[in-house]
Amino acid sequence: MTIRLTPEHLIGWSRGCNQRGRRGEEAKERRRKRSGTDCRAAEEEMEQSVIHLSHCQKEIFCFAVPEVCPSCGEELKGRRLQEAPVSLPSPFTDGHKTSCCLLVAPAHNNQDRDFTGTSDLHTGISNTKGVVYNYTQDGVRRDQIGWSHCISVPLVRPDMFHLLAQWDQYLETFSEGPAWDPVWQKFHEEDHNCFSFCLQFLNGILAMEGHGALSRDDFTRCFILPRMRRVSKYTTLIRHLQEHQYYLADRQETLGDRQEESVTNS
Repeated sequence: MTIRLTPEHLIGWSRGCNQRGRRGEEAKERRRKRSGTDCRAAEEEMEQSVIHLSHCQKEIFCFAVPEVCPSCGEELKGRRLQEAPVSLPSPFTDGHKTSCCLLVAPAHNNQDRDFTGTSDLHTGISNTKGVVYNYTQDGVRRDQIGWSHCISVPLVRPDMFHLLAQWDQYLETFSEGPAWDPVWQKFHEEDHNCFSFCLQFLNGILAMEGHGALSRDDFTRCFILPRMRRVSKYTTLIRHLQEHQYYLADRQETLGDRQEESVTNS
């Protein structure tokens, strides 16, 4: 599956912001009542642990180590494999367990919990306590629930103690600004939305650290798209395994990801 999440698709994110603002409280109540229903089921579906092992020059992906190799039929029990089976790390994160991250989550009206380039998405920024600040048509929300299944982009290196110590104050002060007060400036789906809030805050931090500003295009291409591609591969693999039990690939094919760095990494 190809993900094309360009700035033009950010209107999909703005629709997500709009939905969060207009029906935020109702959605929060529904979320409490819908434990175990469709949205949670979709998230749990993506949280299944995927096992990766190698045998007979094949990369094998499955939910449980099989007794025999699905490629050659050789018994695997008690035999040495080329590499020990490992669990693939999930690309999803509980946003409330993150610190100083930009978060991308499905909007409340995105019932399938999809992260595709055309689905409605919403963005926010976590403080050091996992509270997610996110902009909607009603202003800035400070969510303590609702971001347990999302994509995270670290914004601060762990050793940047001076910035970590001030992060919550910076985020709170920025959120109180008139640009995010609906009395002073209205939410706009195209150019004043949840992503605008996140990017303007990030660029303010970058300026304080002596770095140049990031455009929407640059930030999306460098930090969002790589994670979206990983999510796309992972969800495609999960759905294949649910239907076919195994996925086999030639040994030279890899699912490795580049090491992720924080945005403020110098």
